[in-house]
Amino acid sequence: QVQLVESGGGLVQAGDSLRLSCAASGRTFSRYRMGWLRQAPGKEREFVAAIEWNGDRTYYADSVEGRFTISRDNAKNAVYLQMNSLKPEDTAVYYCAADRAPSFSSYGRVSSYDYWGQGTQVTVSS
Repeated sequence: QVQLVESGGGLVQAGDSLRLSCAASGRTFSRYRMGWLRQAPGKEREFVAAIEWNGDRTYYADSVEGRFTISRDNAKNAVYLQMNSLKPEDTAVYYCAADRAPSFSSYGRVSSYDYWGQGTQVTVSS
């Protein structure tokens, strides 16, 4: 079991940057693939980025590739999402999530994630 708490959201202008943080509790955090997913009003939850348990591989949605960077610090039980060049279409609630038993291609599937935080709102104005 792991508990996840996101922070760092807010209201910014297009082109600005934000860094989201996810604090995890539980001894097994370092074993899990971690992901960031988001949900905009009226839309389904979607994959944003993921990182393997040891940080050696990362994955990104096409819409954020080159602008967002996911990282983790297992010693601090934390995952981060650095978001640069933000766009109004990035506006959403952002969730941190953990996948207990990831398969090679499952990182992009919302249903693959077992534990979720409560979410943090990111609003980008034009």
